[in-house]
Amino acid sequence: MSMTISYQVGAGLYLNITNRCPNRCVFCVRNLADAVGDAHTLWLPREPTLREIQADLDGRNLSDYPELTFCGYGEPTQRLETLLAAAAHVKQASPSTPIRLNTNGQANLLAGADITPRLAGVFDAVSVSLNAARAADYEALCRPTYAGAFEAVLDFSRRAARYVPRVAMTVVGGTLPSEDIEACRALAVSCGAAFRVRRPCHEP
Repeated sequence: MSMTISYQVGAGLYLNITNRCPNRCVFCVRNLADAVGDAHTLWLPREPTLREIQADLDGRNLSDYPELTFCGYGEPTQRLETLLAAAAHVKQASPSTPIRLNTNGQANLLAGADITPRLAGVFDAVSVSLNAARAADYEALCRPTYAGAFEAVLDFSRRAARYVPRVAMTVVGGTLPSEDIEACRALAVSCGAAFRVRRPCHEP
């Protein structure tokens, strides 16, 4: 069975390396559609190997894209070693192509250690899905598997901002009242991150 590893959304290139995720967000686009962009389906029959990811990338002219983003139908940091190796491959193949990681911010929780120093020199940007201003609201919206997920997201964002040039925290438009959006903005600022309200879909 074929699988979609890389796909295009707008002008950007995206990499789909896992379907695993510790969250079950009520607004997740994968609950609504099998794919986005030019992909037929982002559901993977199995996780692609690093060699398969590299071969897929080598089949594209990476300089054609303004940015490459790790973001499919799962949390990329579930496959941390493969993620880092694939990103390093992009850096070597196309040094001028910016690389972004879209994440739920639970990488340190998943790894049981601070992985943010390993992002330095590999990722040009990290986008962290915040989605709520309080832990209880995060639990209700994102339905995390692990206890302490909300606090872990904030801690990851603070730490990532030390090593990655551009860190942004995001919420999905239409899921929060305006006062909560402003509270999220304040949280992002306190973490040293930019803030963005994104559309309720998979977007750049």
